[in-house]
Amino acid sequence: MTAGHVWRVPTAGRALGRAATLVAAALWALPVVILLLGSLRERGAPPPATFEVVPAGASLDAYAAVVDLLPVATYLRNSLLVVAVAVPVTVVVASLAGLGIRLLRPRLQRLALLAIIVVLLVPASAVWVPRARVFGFLGLGDSLGALMVTSLVATSPFFVIIYWWAFHRIDDEVFDAAAVDGAGPLRTWWAVALPNAGAASMAVGVLAFAAHWGNFMDPLLYVGDPGRATLPLGLSLLQALNPTDFPLLLAGATASAIPPVLLFLLAQRRFLDPQQWTAT
Repeated sequence: MTAGHVWRVPTAGRALGRAATLVAAALWALPVVILLLGSLRERGAPPPATFEVVPAGASLDAYAAVVDLLPVATYLRNSLLVVAVAVPVTVVVASLAGLGIRLLRPRLQRLALLAIIVVLLVPASAVWVPRARVFGFLGLGDSLGALMVTSLVATSPFFVIIYWWAFHRIDDEVFDAAAVDGAGPLRTWWAVALPNAGAASMAVGVLAFAAHWGNFMDPLLYVGDPGRATLPLGLSLLQALNPTDFPLLLAGATASAIPPVLLFLLAQRRFLDPQQWTAT
């Protein structure tokens, strides 16, 4: 009887966990499904009164209209340029900062993490005006450089915490051995820390891509030239052009959401695998 309970309880727990995961995934996926189905409706049609599995007269006309109305290729090029620069820089800066904190004494590590949490609590709106002044002083106003410069401070303090946590799982003896072999900070970062933080690098890369790709406020505040607009800012013009054409608006939102979703689907097996977060 005891043996039977030992086997049945974990099985029931796993089944319950899987069921809860499926329910949560369905709830998160529902808005995406509604977004996609709404973009396939006939242009000019109002939102449906009930849920439709396949919209009547479903077509890709709204997507073609987005390309006809706006210079989507220009917006796409600008967004790709921003993420091509900002994402690698974010990974490098966040990993270096995370390793620097990891190599501090425990008390200093706690103080550094506390400072990071304080920075995380600062509202983004509190730095909009100071950033504009700094960008103007540096000559970055009205340029794509203003959209990349946050990568020099790891884009988000949260990314530094991710790396610190990944490096925290590496035993002190590993870093001590690297120091004995004559490895300096950069070599330790490249040859010891990063190889043991592949999942963290993947997670930070995907999150940084999503942050810069979907960034709407920074282009709105710091980029005035329409030729330098990124995809989120450019597609927002659809609301001004035709605010009642809901399929058109949803098509623009869907097109903007596709790249980060695809990137997440390609990378999620790597950084959601618990074994990948265990240092070797």
